[in-house]
Order: sequence, then structure tokens, then C-alpha cells
Amino acid sequence: MTLVGEAIARYHKLIESEPYIDLGWAQALQERKRALKLEDGPLSPVLRPHLISSRDYAALTKAAETLLSAIERVERLALSNPTLLARIQLLPAERMLAAVDPGYSAFSVAGTLHTHLNDGSMRFSGHGGVAPPGAIYGEALADLYYEAAPVKELRKKFKLKKLPGIKPLLAAVLKAYKESGGKNKRPNIAVVEFRQPLPSPESLLLAESFSRGGFKAEVVSPDQLEYRNNVLHRGDFTIDVVYRNIRLQEFLVRFDLNHPLVRAAKENSVCMINSFRTELASKLTIFDLLTDDAVTAKFPAAERKAIKDFVPWTRLVQAAKTTHKGHTVDLPDFVMKHRVKLQLRPNVNSGEAPPVRGAEVNDLNWEKALRNAMRSPYVVQEVPEPPARAVFPMLQYGSLMMKEMLVDVQPHAYLGSVHGCSSWLDVAGGSSFSTLTGLAPTFLLEGK
Repeated sequence: MTLVGEAIARYHKLIESEPYIDLGWAQALQERKRALKLEDGPLSPVLRPHLISSRDYAALTKAAETLLSAIERVERLALSNPTLLARIQLLPAERMLAAVDPGYSAFSVAGTLHTHLNDGSMRFSGHGGVAPPGAIYGEALADLYYEAAPVKELRKKFKLKKLPGIKPLLAAVLKAYKESGGKNKRPNIAVVEFRQPLPSPESLLLAESFSRGGFKAEVVSPDQLEYRNNVLHRGDFTIDVVYRNIRLQEFLVRFDLNHPLVRAAKENSVCMINSFRTELASKLTIFDLLTDDAVTAKFPAAERKAIKDFVPWTRLVQAAKTTHKGHTVDLPDFVMKHRVKLQLRPNVNSGEAPPVRGAEVNDLNWEKALRNAMRSPYVVQEVPEPPARAVFPMLQYGSLMMKEMLVDVQPHAYLGSVHGCSSWLDVAGGSSFSTLTGLAPTFLLEGK
């Protein structure tokens, strides 16, 4: 049995024995979540943390940072090459805004990689251009669970370590601000999101974290912004840094390029985190470029190896010839013939159009899905190994239940470096919404 397996077995034995079997400690944990305003967050009602060995975390960090370097390299190539940029399938306004220099060199200040870890294998299937919820909620969750009675008991035998929380994000924001020419030692930060009708718990927590760091921070809606005399503000609150917590496509549906936020960004009157350029890597078509050997032929050997080892083959769906493992294929014909190994995914992961896995549909429905994908920006991608499965104790309706869950581990990246990760649990075999789905606290298991 692995060290992680041994620790989990020990924990499960603890909570099914006295004095923890009465679940008083679990009820107290829920009360603390409510007191800290965490109950509205995307949290799973899990009763144990997810444990990652130091060795697995080191491997995840190395692979993720190498791939992040490759992603930024291909973004720079695309911005300088109209043919490559066209393959990313940006809207005209997105393409115009991608040309805006944010004032700092990084393409992404904060983000994450969508990761599948399973029994030693690792695959990255997408990139997110905002700080993941796990980075925002993770620190509070870790503090809560670290002091929970059975976790304290487990720590007598096993060495657990909390992962970095929000501090690396704030450090990255300040570094980008200074590089962009910012002069204020304590810049005012606006977390910009669409308020419907109140700020999201996630944005409120983020603003509170910035405030605890000594910065004035507020959650602001785009329609509240004004731009006068080279200053972006909301009422009396002047803004030095915008933390953009909205997707660019959602923004462009509601506003044009004369919006105060766009004007301030173009004139470098505000430092925006992340810049509009980050949208390039948020499109799944970036993985089309990454897995095209003709594009990456001159990349460093380590980056090419990381792409080969950890990125599933991806192509923009279109009527065209392409390459697969060195062979030229007709793409639509190839997609039809290899249904069980492929999935169709919308280029923008908005949640409105779910992916279609070939193994889960018949030939007729797969052909229908392919025809739909040909009409709008979709990618076809090799299906990575499914996420790892693990049994977790859950608190449901006041009772303890053991449930097998799928576990995705997402590294948190700031300016190309990984600082921490979070764990997302989903119901194994589930295809619809479940109250059990959500974030779980994550600890490194360093030894006994």
C-alpha cells in the first residue's frame, strides 16, 4: 500500500470510530464554513481532504511549468503570424484586443491547467485564464480542515503540509503592475465581474483577500466603470489594477470597444489581470497548434517532450487534411472512423455546449455531432485517461456516507510558475448536477 493509501485508510478508520463517529466534529466544520461565508461556494460536502504525495506534486509542477512555457511560446508565434492566429478562431474584436500591449511581458498572470491524473499518468486538456476557485477557496478550506479533530489526530502519525493560497496570486499581480509602470505602492484593485444581482461569493472572497493584504479592493461591475482624464474609476474609487473575472466573449456581447475598460487598457491607464491576450490560451484551438509538429518543430526539446507526453492530440474541426502521428488523414473521415477514442469540444468552454464523447454515443449521433461541430468552432481531441477515482466520506442529510468520486487536480499557475493546486470532485458515472460535486481541501503528504 502506498503512503497516501495508508493515510487514507487510517483516516477512514478514525472517523468510523469513537469519538468521531457521532459526527459532532463534522457539524462544527459545517458551522465554521457558514461563519466564514464559504457555504455558497462550489464546495463538496467532503469530510476528508484529498492527499497528494510530494513526489506526485513535484512531477505535476515540472510538467505544468514546461507546458505553460510552450503555451506562451505558441501564443507569441500566433500573434506574429496571421495564418496561425486564424487557426485559434478569435472573433474580430478578440483579435483586435489581443494586439493591445498590456504593459507587462507575461501572456497570463494567473491561470490553471485542466488536468487528468490517474495512477501515475498525467494529461492536460485545457488552459484557464483566471485564478481557479480552488486558489481562492483553498486557503480557507485548508485552514479549516487542518484543525478538524480527525485531521489533527491523523497528523500525529502522518506529516501533512498546506499548499500556497492566495499570496502567490497577489505577488504576481503586484509584479505585473510594477512592470507595466505602476507607481503606487498600494494600488487600488477592482475585481470586475457581472453582478447578477449581487457579487459572487468568489469575487467577494478575492476582494477580501486583497484587502487583508493591505490594498483597497472592491467588486465592480463593468457598467459601473467610468474613464475620465486617463483615470478609470467607479464613483470615488479610482482603479489602478483590474482583476478581470469575466470572459471576453461575455463582455463583447454586452459592450463595444469604446467601453471605459477597453479604453483604459488601450491607453495603459490601468493594469489589467489577465490581459485580453490571455484569451488566446483559453481557446482549445491553442492545443491544435501545440500538437502540430510543424508549428512546434523549433521549440526546446523539453517543451516538445512535454507536449508529446501530456497533451492529447487536438484539431480544429473542419473539412481539411491534417496529420495524426505522422500520417496525413482526411479529418472528418478520421473522426468518424475513430469515434470511441475521440471527443468533440466547443472551442470556448462556456458550459452552454457540453462536449460529446464518441464512446458514449452511437454512429448516427456521432455523425450528427460532427456536422454540428463543422458549423461552429469546435475541436476534436483524443480522450485522455479518465480522472482518478477515490472513495470519500461525505456529509449528506446529517449522515456519513462513503462515495466513489472522480478527482481532478488543477495546478495554480502565476507568471508561468506553479504555486499550489486544488482538487475538484465529481460523482463517478454521473452526467447531471450533483450537490456532492465541488472543491475538496488539498494537502501534501510528506511522510510519517
